[in-house]
Amino acid sequence: MIFLLFNMINADEVAELCYERFRRLPRRGKPEPGREWSLLAAVLRITRRPNSDSVEMEVVSLGTGTKCVGRAAMSAAGDVLNDSHAEVIARRGCIRYLIQELHGAVSGHCNSLFRPADRRGKWRLQPGVSFLLFTSHTPCGDASIIPMTDSQAQPCPPVTSVSSYGERDGRRNLKRKAEEPGEGGNLKLPRLAEEDSKEEEEESRTKSPDGDASVPASASELKPGDSTQSDVHRTGAKCVPGGPADPLRPGAGYHSTGVLRVKPGRGEPTLSLSCSDKLARWGVLGFQGALLSHYLEEALYFDTVVVGKCPYSQEVMHRALVTRCSRVSELPAGFSVCSPLLLQSSLEFPFSQNQTELQHRGGQGRISACGAAISWCNVADQPLDVTANGYKHGVTKKVLGTPKARSLLCKLELFHSFLSLVAATDPSALPDSLRSGELHTYWDHKRASQSYQQAWQQLRLQTFPLWPRSDRNLLLFR
Repeated sequence: MIFLLFNMINADEVAELCYERFRRLPRRGKPEPGREWSLLAAVLRITRRPNSDSVEMEVVSLGTGTKCVGRAAMSAAGDVLNDSHAEVIARRGCIRYLIQELHGAVSGHCNSLFRPADRRGKWRLQPGVSFLLFTSHTPCGDASIIPMTDSQAQPCPPVTSVSSYGERDGRRNLKRKAEEPGEGGNLKLPRLAEEDSKEEEEESRTKSPDGDASVPASASELKPGDSTQSDVHRTGAKCVPGGPADPLRPGAGYHSTGVLRVKPGRGEPTLSLSCSDKLARWGVLGFQGALLSHYLEEALYFDTVVVGKCPYSQEVMHRALVTRCSRVSELPAGFSVCSPLLLQSSLEFPFSQNQTELQHRGGQGRISACGAAISWCNVADQPLDVTANGYKHGVTKKVLGTPKARSLLCKLELFHSFLSLVAATDPSALPDSLRSGELHTYWDHKRASQSYQQAWQQLRLQTFPLWPRSDRNLLLFR
């Protein structure tokens, strides 16, 4: 399948489809041209045309964003969107799309995505259907630690400690205060209590400051210790506790590679793993998650990953997304180690940091990362969801804790969507794993997805023993 896709998929066509989908969205939540930048990711449904060497490509979910909420802002009610990086937004929007398609399948409607599987209550993809992930920039974390040639300047000042890095300010300070008005005027965004004294956020992605975001000609061939390798592009994501730390040596020895990392947050650490780590995990467990694994006979994988124009290394991408998990074995039926086709486009996202700096004009104020995150997915009901600081964009403090403030992508909303799918399923057609009368909370339903949990246990034991475990108290909502 991978070889066939290599001949059928054009990376520039993928990028242009995603950028065009973004252009068609309303202005709300988009970066202010010349002053704000963001990152974009999308999930595409790929359908191979019968008796043809061509494919149909459809964007089914799109996301923008660069932010995460800190540990203290996480909610036991499941009503806060913790991670708003573009890849995570796109994946969560795709979950909404998959739930809608499963709704149609269990209701007996003609379905172009799923067909019944052999086991009771289980479904599988139609023949010739696969999924592709596009991201406008290399994923934060391990995939962004890319060798630079001598001609490239260091993308960010040396980091001496977590605290000093968070306090840095200046022309390249890529942060945005929560109370800053967006392009729509004085929209009030919810402020978290911890932000009152900690306004700055360390960004987890960097780029070449000389304005050239194109891939170095020899980047993919560079090896550690190569005489032409003077430095590496750096990531703001921090090594997880208990494992190897970054040496912080000048130049190419600054970072440890191949290790788990957590994303920076607004003034405090987060519990969100880097996008590189999440993509590596999805390459074994699938991107459908534990809940939808109840309904699916096989995990869903991204057969192709396309990256937009930015600093890029094929070798580093393969290390971060594939090599780390390549030896995982003893997985339950329906799970495998996916090695996606990795491609890069020559088209840059118009609202990238590099393009924003090129378009910046005097009087616009400092350049910063856009504080909003946009989700669009191909669903009939409320396809657009714009958030900031984990809540719907523009909400006031008085509605926090109510449904009006919740993102459609937060755990609670996705769980309720899943429960509506369960309720729509004829009792005789329920998957066996959902037939217990003891399923009440979000955690109950995740734990009952036994094959998924077994696969996750093998991945954790064999590759990611330091992956932080979720606080059970944050998973007991219903």
